[in-house]
Amino acid sequence: MIEKTYLKTKPECKVKFSLPAELVDNAKQVALVGDFNDWDAAANPMRKQKSGVFASTINLPKDSEFQFRYVLDGETWLNDDQADDYVVSPVSHDQNSVIRL
Repeated sequence: MIEKTYLKTKPECKVKFSLPAELVDNAKQVALVGDFNDWDAAANPMRKQKSGVFASTINLPKDSEFQFRYVLDGETWLNDDQADDYVVSPVSHDQNSVIRL
């Protein structure tokens, strides 16, 4: 799930990324990776909520587009069903999720 909140005081959008418990399949760690953090799994670890949902909120520049994915336990890669688009990954045969702000 993706929630976008455009800030009135800055040219940014506050974006909340979340994965429901049923999609993480008992993963212990979930990371948000993408163009915005150089695909670094340590840069945006997602926090597990009491409901079992993993979530992370980051501010991204408005009028931008980013590719991203989720990494579960350092090995399983997932896309977001609510992404604005999907594109072929430049490093594999997989597709990356795309968010447009």
